[in-house]
Amino acid sequence: MAASTFTSRMDLVKACTLEQLKAGKGIFVLKNGRKQIAVFQGKGEIHACNNRCPHEGYPLKVGTLTEGCILTCNWHNWKFNLATGETLVGGDQLRRYPVSVKGGAVWLDLAEPAPEQRIARATDSLREAFEDFDYDRMARELARLEQAGADPLDGLRHTVRWSHDRFEYGMSHAQAAAADWLALRADRGRGRTKQLVPLLETVAHFSYDTLRQPCHPYPEEAIEFEAHGLVRAIEAEDEATAIGHVRGALAAGLGFAALERPLTEAALAYFQDFGHSIIYVYKTRLLSERLGSTVLEPLLLPLVRSLVYARREDLIPEFKAYAPALAAWDGKGGAAVGAEDFRGLSVRRALALTVSASGDRGRLYDALFGTLAWNMLHYDIAMQARADNAISRNVGWLDFTHGITFANAVRVQCGRHADLWPKGLLQMACFAGRNAGFLDWEGEGSAADWRVDNPMAFFEDTFDTLFDHGQIEHIVACHYIKTVTAAHAECRNAPDASWVSTLAAALNRLINSPLKRRHAARTARQALDFVAAEG
Repeated sequence: MAASTFTSRMDLVKACTLEQLKAGKGIFVLKNGRKQIAVFQGKGEIHACNNRCPHEGYPLKVGTLTEGCILTCNWHNWKFNLATGETLVGGDQLRRYPVSVKGGAVWLDLAEPAPEQRIARATDSLREAFEDFDYDRMARELARLEQAGADPLDGLRHTVRWSHDRFEYGMSHAQAAAADWLALRADRGRGRTKQLVPLLETVAHFSYDTLRQPCHPYPEEAIEFEAHGLVRAIEAEDEATAIGHVRGALAAGLGFAALERPLTEAALAYFQDFGHSIIYVYKTRLLSERLGSTVLEPLLLPLVRSLVYARREDLIPEFKAYAPALAAWDGKGGAAVGAEDFRGLSVRRALALTVSASGDRGRLYDALFGTLAWNMLHYDIAMQARADNAISRNVGWLDFTHGITFANAVRVQCGRHADLWPKGLLQMACFAGRNAGFLDWEGEGSAADWRVDNPMAFFEDTFDTLFDHGQIEHIVACHYIKTVTAAHAECRNAPDASWVSTLAAALNRLINSPLKRRHAARTARQALDFVAAEG
């Protein structure tokens, strides 16, 4: 029986008499507002705790109390030491209440711990759930953190700090999608459930992407920040120098605004990393604006690492025409082009046409974006079912959604740094030409099949489904929210564009079509072929 010093008579509550406790065979449940508190009498000791198991809320009054004050919830075998408060089997902590006996009655102290104590406890518990990738518990701990009085976004801020040095090759989709999840929460999160879902999805994605990953520390030395030096270091794959520039900028009190230009320049320096680089820069800016300067460093370090390790697609034969096209760009091309002019063109021909139309960037962007939307609508979905294709033809839905999210990032970031438009537009042409070989021109991917009468209303309905998307893989859920967010942004930016209905139809087809994620037969056959060719 725990001793207690009562500081407020309002917190001191009579639970029951000793006779009532005896009549209940050592168990009594006190209902106090929404609280249910179970009182247990063991061998000479009385303990009180939340009657609801912290796992899923089943009543502990019908649990089993054994010698040593060990209380077992019989639904899932979670076990708690009522004397110490330790959770022996399970995860969450059980709330206990100090007990005293006075005048033949059991009295409970229901005083709440200080807010800072509750927040600290919830934060520690969230980290435990994060380390275990316990989705359900992460949800509970995020709810407890907010209930304790913390800023709801603090759970995500902690997550960014806990995980940033576990990304061996830098930023993943977890950080990129976080910006879109938070926008969904801010713009459409009506009600407590819809406020929690985006935070849960984001924290869980970080947890999954770093699960069982060791620490991959970043170089510690800071050097005097110089924008061109940062770009050169990234291009040279010199992580130590690149990180040094970032640390130097932060040490000098510079924020993301000072780093955005060189990071954007580095992200668009080449056709690289399947468009991830510029998307990651754009989303890091948005995420840092949401979360604030306290997590700027752990957001920037994995971003820079990802830029350092970005793969150079412009060096492979398929895209060898990119560098000559960039060299030929003079911004004076007078060809008047539309989306239909790019349909079916190879990478080389799409790049040449882009250069010929370089004099009108707005019209050229519109034509290229319309092509990317049309390509997505007409993706040959049979490609994802094939098991006899070469590795170079392992093409799925995400190859097409990336064209949309990449273009959205290009428009926004090049709009802020106009001299980078040539690279952004030519790289959009690379996307358009590359995906042109995987289209179903006459099959199910037609505008009539997937037509949306009211595109903007369709986007709102689609956003709403994301609060309960049902996808087990975080990578799939994040691509859905990224694609919907990018498509919606483009339609809002150009509501009268000719491609709006095409894009809405393409998105409608995506979310209503199968998305094959495991290719067992294809992987096995390609592995056998590869090993056989090794001799």
